[in-house]
Amino acid sequence: MVTDHITRAAIYQALGSSFEQGFAFLKREDLPTIPAGTYELDGRRVYALVQDYRTKPPEDGKWEAHRKYLDLQYLVSGAERFGFAQAGRMTEGPYDAERDMERPQGEGSFTELHSGEFMILWPGEPHMPGMAIGEPAPVRKVVVKIAI
Repeated sequence: MVTDHITRAAIYQALGSSFEQGFAFLKREDLPTIPAGTYELDGRRVYALVQDYRTKPPEDGKWEAHRKYLDLQYLVSGAERFGFAQAGRMTEGPYDAERDMERPQGEGSFTELHSGEFMILWPGEPHMPGMAIGEPAPVRKVVVKIAI
């Protein structure tokens, strides 16, 4: 897991063309206003999910992990509490291969992500996005999915 600010994206573009494509999308000037939905950057190999939602209370949080895709999660606006754990620190849970979604069980740590910040989560790293900091509030997030 890596967290950083979008102003430092050039460092991570060195990880390859998929990261270059993802960060180029995250730097779009119209990102705050484009419609929510899926944007293919390189077919299903690299695509972006633009999401608008309200953060949720901690008791509604669910751990997730992926096996086929890396997540590059970027907060366009708002802030959220974000759970994470190192791969292998939780018990594996049910896996839905079609959605590339595992539901691991266990405990993790929490941090906050604010507008302009991103988090890179490698396959197998449990995370719990979308938690409220205090009261639920609106956020706009882009999740770039990169096939590994």
